[in-house]
Amino acid sequence: MTISTAIYSSILGLWRTWRIESGSMGVLYRHNTPIDLLAAGTHRFWDPRHELRLEIYDLKDPLWRFEQIDWLCTEHPEWLKDKVQLVETAVNEVAWIRYNGKIHDLLAPQTRQLYWHGYVKVTVERVDMNTNLEVSAKLMRELRNRGNTLPLSILSVDVPSYAQGVLTINNADIRLLSAGNYGFYRAGAETLAYVSVDLREQSLDISGQEILTADKVALRLNVGVTWKVSDVLTSHRQLVKPAEHLYREVQFALRQVVGTRSLDSLLEDKNSLDREVLAVVVDKLLTQGISITRVGVKDIILPGDMKAILTKVVEAEKAAMANVIRRREETAATRSLLNTAKVMEDNPVALRLKELETLEKITDKIGNISVYGGLEGVLNNLVKLKPSH
Repeated sequence: MTISTAIYSSILGLWRTWRIESGSMGVLYRHNTPIDLLAAGTHRFWDPRHELRLEIYDLKDPLWRFEQIDWLCTEHPEWLKDKVQLVETAVNEVAWIRYNGKIHDLLAPQTRQLYWHGYVKVTVERVDMNTNLEVSAKLMRELRNRGNTLPLSILSVDVPSYAQGVLTINNADIRLLSAGNYGFYRAGAETLAYVSVDLREQSLDISGQEILTADKVALRLNVGVTWKVSDVLTSHRQLVKPAEHLYREVQFALRQVVGTRSLDSLLEDKNSLDREVLAVVVDKLLTQGISITRVGVKDIILPGDMKAILTKVVEAEKAAMANVIRRREETAATRSLLNTAKVMEDNPVALRLKELETLEKITDKIGNISVYGGLEGVLNNLVKLKPSH
């Protein structure tokens, strides 16, 4: 290699050449600072210190992921008119981006994004969240029909047919939602919280409540309560957990009512206990948005020694009742025999028939009978008719 060839090769190495294909463009950087925009074609630059680099972008991708937007606005404002669309959102604004009419993205507040003109039609739909915190029903249907998951920047709410939804905005404003599907822009509020309130009747079991009666007997009660939320807004504002609050209120009412009753009165009339407990809690809970339709004592469980005592009492009562019944039957039988005897005393024929009936019963139980003096003699000896006067 001659000296001139070597010098030429050395000089040639100080030039940088890039080729940009059709449908693309490039941004030329010196270090990390953009210095020029390059269209499709071949480009050569003097770069003796190798400070240049080129980033190539595909114009068929509508989104231009270029971060030096201020530089573009200052150095190449013409691009913003002819080749690129700049989308900027305000503090309380979001923007829906559509590619050829179909939803593609949702820009958050205070976002700047560039989109190419030409290959894909890009349209922008802006939403002022000061007046439109809720995503329109039309947009929600479109988002669900496209089959993709909803953007994380949207709070999706599904209220079932048997419930009512409660949306809390910034821990202050409350909005009630009927059955249906909703969407809300998370960026439109500092906090968004949703809960679903079941409007159906529900059952609550309060088991194993140990309570002292007025006569100092320790009982364990199992109680069932049927209830529902009657005022969603009132219940949500006053109660964090309605079911737990209901449990405590009924528990207190049981202690209040049982503590004034004796064991005998409780066992004799459990229904009155149900009514008294219901009367204690129903009005108070109604002011808190809870409606109670029924309180029922399922079981009254006695201590072991008390069970034994009551068992003996019941056995004694039953034995006494049986004895009374037996005495009554004996008295009735004696009275019947006395009446029969009086009838037979005045009627010899009836007495003779009774004796014959008795003889028939005896003969049924005896295998063999020896008769002396003939049957007529037996009958004459067994029955002697009283002479008539």
